Amino acid sequence: MKTCVIIPTYNEAREIGGLIKEVMRHNLDVVVVDDGSNDNTPQIAGESGAFVLRNAKNQGKGASLIRGFDYALGKGYEAVITMDGDGQHLPEDLPFFIRLAKYSDSGIIIGNRMQKAKNMPLARFLTNKALSCLISGIAKQKIPDTQCGFRLIKRRVLEEVKLSTNNYETESEILLRCSRLGQRIESVPIKTVYRGQKSRINPVMDTFRFLRFILKELWTTRH
Repeated sequence: MKTCVIIPTYNEAREIGGLIKEVMRHNLDVVVVDDGSNDNTPQIAGESGAFVLRNAKNQGKGASLIRGFDYALGKGYEAVITMDGDGQHLPEDLPFFIRLAKYSDSGIIIGNRMQKAKNMPLARFLTNKALSCLISGIAKQKIPDTQCGFRLIKRRVLEEVKLSTNNYETESEILLRCSRLGQRIESVPIKTVYRGQKSRINPVMDTFRFLRFILKELWTTRH
């Protein structure tokens, strides 16, 4: 299965070079979509062996993912794996996704940190639990960790889903669109890595966007 790893980045110069090199050890192509960084993230990514797409200005994580998906479709990849660029996702977990994808008919295989969550901050653990219950209910299938950005998405899903968001809620939108297509979403246990990274989620704006998105989904589901 021809697969590439898509890494959306914003000022990740500290971690991105090492991450790319570790991913490439698994014989996977790496596509970095840089979302208007003002440090040397794009330069380091390119020098480390990734193909780099650059947004002239910051457009949001979702917009970067969508641009990466479009690139992967154009290049004929059969699946993509998305990873965060801050070192929270371990390349050593990549074989679990790839091995499962070969034998599973699921449209998306998503990482599940909740079985090994002892290092996860309590507030984030509780938030993830609550949102996962909410998204699972709307999707009508159990997804233990809907907020995990470490996931494999097969080409047939990318070809059919139509995404309307461009920030952090995009990752939830992908799951719901996939479910509406009748596609199964499967989970694979991964390690939880937290090293004091500061979240880039804006507690006001991103919460507002997410709630607006969820209300729209609930309205659509009932009608």
